[in-house]
Amino acid sequence: MTPEEPESAFKVTDRRRRSDDEPPRVAPPREPTAPPRAEAPPEPADRERNLVGLFMMLGNSALMALGEADPTTGQQSERDLPMAAEVIDVLTLLREKTEGHRSADETEMLEELLYDLQLRYVDATKRPG
Repeated sequence: MTPEEPESAFKVTDRRRRSDDEPPRVAPPREPTAPPRAEAPPEPADRERNLVGLFMMLGNSALMALGEADPTTGQQSERDLPMAAEVIDVLTLLREKTEGHRSADETEMLEELLYDLQLRYVDATKRPG
């Protein structure tokens, strides 16, 4: 091919026949397609999945283990002080491991929650039963 000659387009012809009576089929010309766009990552189904939600979930577990009323049923839950101590320890660990990575609101909420749970735990250990 010389520089004066235009490039020929690539063409595919389907020469297969279903029967001998049918003429060969020619594939219809394709329209140019746009390149695939990079899609944004899907939004989380629940926007409340954050540290505050995690802290609240663990805090509710600790409260139930301390014998407080179950928020879903309103009934008094059975006291399990070792479990409450474990949950408080997990929250303390999360405070240490997320230091410098929390927002001011998350830090304030976590500090207040830990303070409240620790006071309730001490009070629960002093009560009989």
